[in-house]
Amino acid sequence: MDSYNILVTGGAGFIGSHLVERLLKEKNRVTILDNFSSGKIENIKSFLDNSYLTLIKEDLKKPAKLKHIIKDFEFVFHIAANPEVRVGETDPKVHFEENILTTFNLLEAIRKTSTSKTVVFTSTSTVYGEASQIPTPENYAPLIPISTYGASKLACEALLLSYAHTFNLRALVLRLANVIGPRSNHGVIVDFIKKISSNKKQLEILGDGTQEKSYIYINDCVDAIIHLTDILIKRTEKVDIYNIGSNDKITVKEIAEICAQEMDTPKITYNFNGGVDGGRGWKGDVKTMQLSIDKLIQTGWKPMYTSRQAVKLATKTIKKDL
Repeated sequence: MDSYNILVTGGAGFIGSHLVERLLKEKNRVTILDNFSSGKIENIKSFLDNSYLTLIKEDLKKPAKLKHIIKDFEFVFHIAANPEVRVGETDPKVHFEENILTTFNLLEAIRKTSTSKTVVFTSTSTVYGEASQIPTPENYAPLIPISTYGASKLACEALLLSYAHTFNLRALVLRLANVIGPRSNHGVIVDFIKKISSNKKQLEILGDGTQEKSYIYINDCVDAIIHLTDILIKRTEKVDIYNIGSNDKITVKEIAEICAQEMDTPKITYNFNGGVDGGRGWKGDVKTMQLSIDKLIQTGWKPMYTSRQAVKLATKTIKKDL
């Protein structure tokens, strides 16, 4: 896509900053809207001087200028969210405020402009909960998330789709597998790298190590987002939903072994803490996750990296950033 006027909420975060960088390369005019609660100025410093980029500090929980800002954009990529699943166990209000409330405020601002908009929303594999069908397709039901994070994202999906049908906008919901790569500041790889850096003899692993999930490298993820948005532009559908992930999965123990190898600690010992609820890392941790990406592949796109390749590449890049 090129030559559009685009707003990216959470554009200074991990996924958002990579998406903004790609949109700018394609000669779009991009405005980042971020409150910098988890986003970092360092993530966007390499392209901050781009004349096609505008940066606005605004908190979607209590927006002051949003109604006036939003009217000028054809596309809104809504990526702003609290992405940490584990925080829901101790402070579920965070997911309500940072995910659901922010989405509602954004949609209300769009509604009040009375102009046609396209909203691309980054959702999550956790909306499926403990799916009995693996790989899990987009039409799997019922959706029973087991974390407040997954529940909040599912609520956001419902809000977006209802607004698309009721008001003058189109919606693309993208359910992402675990996205990894440079600029990431949370997740299992970041956790392992930090732990190995502080203790090269022993690595604590949350759960029993058999948790098995799909991982997608950030470049693949952004490429798929752009690809599917381009498709939406050409079609007439009011709403659509796609999974974005890889065609395989990898265990936590295998990730630990890759991190140990990349950190040059091949003799490190692993200390599995046993976890909760049958070996999960924490309450709300889905034990097995692999999204079906057949619908995405049928559009002519496929990931460049497998989960294992993505983990290895991400470990190489993340360790340089930490």
